[in-house]
Amino acid sequence: MKEILAIDQIGFPVLSALIFLPIVVAIVLQFLRGEAAQRQAVLIGATLELLLALFVTVKFVPGTADVQFAEHLTWMSDLGASFHFGVDGISLLFLPLTALVILMALVFSPAGGRSFGRFYYTCIMAFEAINMGIFSSLDLLSFFVFWELALIPSYFLIKLWGLGPQRQYAAIKYVLYMLVGSSPLLIAIILLNANYNDAVTAGLAAAGQGFDYMALLNVAVKPEVQTTIFFLMIIGFAVKGPVPPFHTWMPTVLMEGPIGMAIFLVGLKLGVYGMLRFVIPLLPDASREWFWLMAWLGVASALYGGLIALVQPNLRRLMAFASVSHVGLIVLGLFSLNMQGMQGALVTMLNVGLSATALMFLTGALLRRTGSTDLSAFGGLSRHVPRLAVAFFVIGLASIGVPGTSGFVGEFLVMLGAFRADWMLASVAVIGVIISAGYFLWYYERAFFGPVGSHKIASMPDLNRSETLAVSGVAVLILAIGFFPAPLLNVTGPSIAAVVARVDSAGTPKTAA
Repeated sequence: MKEILAIDQIGFPVLSALIFLPIVVAIVLQFLRGEAAQRQAVLIGATLELLLALFVTVKFVPGTADVQFAEHLTWMSDLGASFHFGVDGISLLFLPLTALVILMALVFSPAGGRSFGRFYYTCIMAFEAINMGIFSSLDLLSFFVFWELALIPSYFLIKLWGLGPQRQYAAIKYVLYMLVGSSPLLIAIILLNANYNDAVTAGLAAAGQGFDYMALLNVAVKPEVQTTIFFLMIIGFAVKGPVPPFHTWMPTVLMEGPIGMAIFLVGLKLGVYGMLRFVIPLLPDASREWFWLMAWLGVASALYGGLIALVQPNLRRLMAFASVSHVGLIVLGLFSLNMQGMQGALVTMLNVGLSATALMFLTGALLRRTGSTDLSAFGGLSRHVPRLAVAFFVIGLASIGVPGTSGFVGEFLVMLGAFRADWMLASVAVIGVIISAGYFLWYYERAFFGPVGSHKIASMPDLNRSETLAVSGVAVLILAIGFFPAPLLNVTGPSIAAVVARVDSAGTPKTAA
């Protein structure tokens, strides 16, 4: 795997620009008075960020596994740490996805007459900059720094702008869970660094690159520590996933936190991204040895999340457990350890980023109009808010993987990969796919066609212009990927193939237990 420097590719450090642009916007906000001026400035900044991320996507050269737009910035040279940025087919599309999720969160207006304010917008911009750093980082220590920094704006967003009476509890619970997950992740990164330094001592590697992803790929991890590092990283990323039994923070935060934060959490699957970006490529032997455990954990998560979602009367809790189910399906695809499964997992991550973000956006629209997301407050919505009803249905079809949507592409590839890995495992996983259709259609039928549950429904306004535009843009992307997936697969394919090749070279997997 080679890398192409950004200065040679397009003439300027575009990934650094993606990280610093939101920071510049946040600084400008401090000098603006009035929420209207602040909101306008942040919307302009978020739009420019999306355009810049799309520019990176357009300039990306498909058909290669090379890292592109690479940048190297000296940080702590004595420790072998640097700010090394770059994207390949695995990480590229998460840049525009992040920008889109942020923009949709900003388009959503506050419920209950509560003001966003300067500090809210500052937290949003900080969150965007940090997530751009997470998806661009190719140095494990700088990746971890960005990973931890995300807790700061997240805490304030949940605590100060949460919608539930227990929002402070939810903020603390979220931070504590993330810190518990970060501890084993940091230990794993230190062990990888120690393994690299041993290779340097043995003359097998160059000094000064102990945290660099590209350098770590060229140094085999000792068998006696690879399994230890594998499970430490898996725990760290599983908490963020979330993967059961580390998932209990998700329903709490979605019920108590602000809709804007909920949009981030259901849309950006950082935990499973970390598994694909770092765990499987750096630890191919352990990934092969324990693939059966992770695949069955994925199936169990998909079934568990789907069954719990099936009985939820509250839409936000339904979305929380649907997110758990989707993560389980992604984990199954990743640890099928073949081209179809892993590429399907990546497409599913992107589909969830689009469909779950839009569904949570529409959930927020219902909350703002009715003051509730409980089923008892709905019923008969299709007659009074037809645009919202159609949008919810179309986006929901992608969430459950109906043909013609991006969800179908991802789920089909995941199941194809799973059947190639173990037919029994895949057969059980199919039940989870059926359940996902059940919980969405069952809730939709009662909420949009059932008896009216609140007097507010009759006078309820439909989606406004900005809301319609935001959701329509996502729907177009979902249908475009569903009908024409080839361009997306051409971008992601070579990088996924490189990961599969590393795993294949590690040996033959054990039979599923």
